[in-house]
Amino acid sequence: MGKLFGTDGVRGIVNVDLTPELAMKIGLAAGTFFGEGTRILIGRDVRRGGEMLQKAVIGGLLSAGVKVYDAGLLPTPTLQWAIKHFKFDGGIMITASHNPPKYNGIKVIASDGVEISREDEVKIEEIIFEEKWFRASRFGLAEEVPKFYGIIDAYVNSIVSHVDVEKIRSKNFRVLIDPANSVGALTSPLVAKKLGCKVYTLNGNLDGDFPGREPEPTTETLKETADVARALHVDLAVGHDGDADRAIFVDEKGRIHWGDRSATILCKYFAEKGHKGKVITAVSSSIMIEEVLKPYGLEVIWMKVGSVDISRRMLREENVLCGFEENGGFMYPPHIPVRDGSMTLALMLQVMADENRKLSELFDQLPHYYTLKTKIPMARTTALKVVKEVAEYFKNYRLITIDGVKVLMKDAWVLVRPSGTEPILRIMAEAKDENKLKEIVNTVKNIAEEVLKSK
Repeated sequence: MGKLFGTDGVRGIVNVDLTPELAMKIGLAAGTFFGEGTRILIGRDVRRGGEMLQKAVIGGLLSAGVKVYDAGLLPTPTLQWAIKHFKFDGGIMITASHNPPKYNGIKVIASDGVEISREDEVKIEEIIFEEKWFRASRFGLAEEVPKFYGIIDAYVNSIVSHVDVEKIRSKNFRVLIDPANSVGALTSPLVAKKLGCKVYTLNGNLDGDFPGREPEPTTETLKETADVARALHVDLAVGHDGDADRAIFVDEKGRIHWGDRSATILCKYFAEKGHKGKVITAVSSSIMIEEVLKPYGLEVIWMKVGSVDISRRMLREENVLCGFEENGGFMYPPHIPVRDGSMTLALMLQVMADENRKLSELFDQLPHYYTLKTKIPMARTTALKVVKEVAEYFKNYRLITIDGVKVLMKDAWVLVRPSGTEPILRIMAEAKDENKLKEIVNTVKNIAEEVLKSK
């Protein structure tokens, strides 16, 4: 049987890999999975082909006798929150999240607001590949797809209900928001304004070609954002990805900080407020997390990369404080246990207000590691060969093989893994010594080049 779902939904180059024919089949299979008469909420981001794919998915859902409601343009976490809050049976989000502009994708979401489990992904794939569709009779076909209004306002109000609005408002923060020309522009500025911030936006117009920058917020793509943050003398800047479930922060000095460091600040704040529990994160996060959080009695649970797996684990475990990924995806269970860029922004403003510290000061309290992240285009099969060769080269060190291979050294680590959403090899590394960091990454790059040559 074939495989459609990757790390987070079904993705592909729009109208090449991800065609309306495939989208219709996914909709029909999802409708068969959810069942006739169920209520499904569907939304999308601004990517090209989004409306085409959405209509194809809707056609499939309707054919299976599902009642479909259109949420319009909105971030993925906004749709996820709405599915749970308004008690829908499930949902579909048309997005490719952080992927380059030529991609689009489809996420299938359960009634609890979290993407369906890996086991349920397999069930939908089986329906597609074995053509086990359910087709409703003409009497079971809905005659319309009504718009579902009021989601964004309700969602924004939910976010601000989790923080001390007056405390934050009293600080008169200046905030720069970079939503990458996508749907984060519809939510994060509203959240910041409700919290009394002076709000600036960069790349705030909606444009499916992402003209301002690539949709993945990284130290490379947010360089202009950092320059603008310094020029405007803001207290904080935040960069979102294409569907606004990630938040990468820039401090008032224009320094860009990875998501595992901002998440550690939030976890440390929760712990100092007396909260205890488990912190669940991916193997791609820094070993710095344990260094900071264990003294507070917080248990760190390591998992393979993939927000779906982390969110589902959070629902199964008792006493979970939060979950996160190094890419800027932070999951706050009192709101909803999925990545949410706007919620993360509100929480960081809360910490700054309560601690009465600049963002740079909060980050400077953490152990300092030099970080380097890069990627090399290659097929997944080739990437797996590189992982094997890296494991062999570093076999005398402690290795974690949950997802790719993570090599743990003294005051340094490197993770090498194939992407679950693109044909690339991801390399992530940290070290307390910058020269050692470069040496480690160059070693891995040389191994990758040798594998590519031998193809």
